[in-house]
Amino acid sequence: MDPSTTARAEKLDREVVVTGLVVVCGLIMVVFDTTIVNVALETVSRQLGASLSTAQWIVTGYLLAVGLVIPLTGWAVDRFGTKPVWILSVVLFAAGSALCASAWSIESLIAFRVVQGLGGGMLLPGGQTIITRAAGPARLGRAMAILGVPMLLGPVFGPVLGGLLVEYTSWHWIFLVNVPVAACAVALAVWKLPGGGEAEHPGRIDVRGLVLLSGSLVVLLYGLSRASSQGGFGHWSVLAWLIAGGAGLALYTWHSLARGPASLIDVRLFTDRYFTAGTVTIFLVAVALFGGLLLLPLYYQTVRGEGALAAGLLLAPQGLGAMVAMPLAGRLTDRVGAGFVVPVGIVLALLGTAPLGMLGTGTSYGWLSAVLFVRGLGLGSVMMPTFAAAYAQLDPRAVSRAAPTLSAIQQIGASLGSALLVTALTQHLTSELTARGIPAVGAGANQITSMPPAVRATVAPILAESFGFAFWVAFGMTAALIVPALLLPRHPRRSVSAGTMTPGA
Repeated sequence: MDPSTTARAEKLDREVVVTGLVVVCGLIMVVFDTTIVNVALETVSRQLGASLSTAQWIVTGYLLAVGLVIPLTGWAVDRFGTKPVWILSVVLFAAGSALCASAWSIESLIAFRVVQGLGGGMLLPGGQTIITRAAGPARLGRAMAILGVPMLLGPVFGPVLGGLLVEYTSWHWIFLVNVPVAACAVALAVWKLPGGGEAEHPGRIDVRGLVLLSGSLVVLLYGLSRASSQGGFGHWSVLAWLIAGGAGLALYTWHSLARGPASLIDVRLFTDRYFTAGTVTIFLVAVALFGGLLLLPLYYQTVRGEGALAAGLLLAPQGLGAMVAMPLAGRLTDRVGAGFVVPVGIVLALLGTAPLGMLGTGTSYGWLSAVLFVRGLGLGSVMMPTFAAAYAQLDPRAVSRAAPTLSAIQQIGASLGSALLVTALTQHLTSELTARGIPAVGAGANQITSMPPAVRATVAPILAESFGFAFWVAFGMTAALIVPALLLPRHPRRSVSAGTMTPGA
């Protein structure tokens, strides 16, 4: 092929960029919404007259709906095409948001959050499928860098927006704000997304597989949410759910091996070494990243006494670091492969996490900002190159089924990371308080947030030490990334056409 033709094929052209930005417009409201709701949870529970444990179902109900619908996305995309499924998902999320804003009780709000989750659960795998098909293997790194914008920046700037809305308006606006964004996303999708053409006839839906896989994910995610709220995995009320979820996934694996390509998600995708390495890396990234994102605002608010808005602003350097790193990491991934880029990102993430293990009650905000910027550089160099590597060697027909797999793995990793780090934090805190003859009240993160301000100020040094311990656990989780990262491709396979992918090895 002529070198100029190859260069044009591998250039991230305007069409791919526009497609990526359309997808980002839809995804950003989902990622922001998650963090905004977390910030507003206490306010919502108080104004609706519900206990905080009941209000937690605002988060849990959404999470379970996401787990329920993710496995269905691949079949729906193959049957109806990416564009119709994407638009339906955005509309469903917007309808759920509008209903949430009109909720008259905690029960109605939880029910409407489930509707919202049914739309939100299809958006991430649907968006990944769209951008992967549009970019082709030679441009996946740069294309995924676009997709990484909401995934890495949402958890950082969401608390800022949430703090503003709760402080200066009412809690209804944390949901209403999604409606105009969704309207814009639908209009852009109708106008700019490539239409029709890619829908196939995947046959009748694998009902048994859907029941097994969706049911197992819901059970597993519920068990992890209970572990997070109770601050540990030792209770049978937690272990029973986790064991049941794991058994269900094992049954689905047996079912998929027997049914083959006709199964909802073909587990034989894992025979591709790069997809497997990418999946394991994505899982560990989610464990380390999202768990850490839960701890940081909690530290600023409970140890340092900052409000939600100030805590969000103090997290901004991590987002800025990710913004700087993602475009460069994407370009390098396309040139030399994720196997070179991701290990460097892991080292940067470790350098940005280790100092957090020495948090105190008076740690300089300037020093913390510098540390978080480095951590952001690392995370921005790890997540999206890993997604690109996982997709790069797959047959194009497998992408629609691979995307839900990666989304489910990421969701489980995020829930597990939150549960592990909350457990590390609260158990260390309980141990230290008991050693000093101070009774611990509550379980999970509620043990900290429910402390009266006067008590919190008294035990602030112990709290800071416990946060430091939890970040050392996060450091260990991040270090574990290096093993699967070394198995990622180091010389990306170039295809003749930017719109096609070579079959998995």
